[in-house]
Amino acid sequence: MSRCWSAPGRRRAAAPAALLMLVVSAAGLGACRDSPAEPMPIRIATGSPTAVYHAFGQSLAAILNRELPGVRASVVVTAASAENMRLVGAGEAELGFTQADVLPTGPVSQPSVLAVARVYDDLLHLVTTAGGPVRTVADLRGRRVSVGAAGSGTEVTATRLLEVARLGGDRVRQEHLNLDDSVAALRAGEIDAFFFSGGLPVRAVHELTAGSATRIVDLGDWTEPLRRSYREVYVSRDIPRSVYRLDPVTTVANPNYLIVRADLPEPLVRELTRLLMERRAELAAAHPAAGRMSPRSAIATAPLPLHPGAADWYRSVKP
Repeated sequence: MSRCWSAPGRRRAAAPAALLMLVVSAAGLGACRDSPAEPMPIRIATGSPTAVYHAFGQSLAAILNRELPGVRASVVVTAASAENMRLVGAGEAELGFTQADVLPTGPVSQPSVLAVARVYDDLLHLVTTAGGPVRTVADLRGRRVSVGAAGSGTEVTATRLLEVARLGGDRVRQEHLNLDDSVAALRAGEIDAFFFSGGLPVRAVHELTAGSATRIVDLGDWTEPLRRSYREVYVSRDIPRSVYRLDPVTTVANPNYLIVRADLPEPLVRELTRLLMERRAELAAAHPAAGRMSPRSAIATAPLPLHPGAADWYRSVKP
């Protein structure tokens, strides 16, 4: 017996057996397949193994594997936001996380990537040694600084901040290290500071501050210059003392989204969205940032449109 995918009408719920057929059929994305169907791969593009995207993605993959028959979810380690956008857009991943400032600035006629939800805010950390010379952004001039891995959201935000601070080009000796390598380089004295953008708390930063005398530099003065020069996605957020046991600072933040391939079937994305929202407590156990989601805040994904399957689920939820 062969099964063909055809987009069913919108539905408010699906029985387990029907859902199994739905998801397995979705793997064909329009093609007929003979049963038994292979599980549909759901590759989730995340980031560094010690950063928030990865912890969030691992927990989400476990939920999808447990609750969606016919799905085989896995996590892909990446450089983060910009690479995740590329992978999902190219069909090399089905889901991924990205910062808002990485997204296209204008409307796209036929987008290959759509949004599932706004999940939480990424806060830009500028981390250095407590006894070192870097106390402000201006102190970065001439120093060795990691601006994040190539293809990461950190690289986008940090490079923009240096530009508005008139520290672009060769005014700073830029290194392009991922989070783990940045921490190791700072400990070894190979760099003077590093940037990293992530939800609170960032595990690698927490471990660094627990074992070494560390300073996080206040970046609050740079939110408005970034908004004027680039996009209004940037906002100021506080890193309180309770997060890293350091002096509280204000920094630059921007929202991040869970994105999805635009060609995934609506019923499948509807189920992904439902589980994302209904299993928030479990996701928050993996990382507290996941617990800050809500259906009300999740739909604020501009400039990226919601996938029709995600939009359908949000419409089904009472305000």
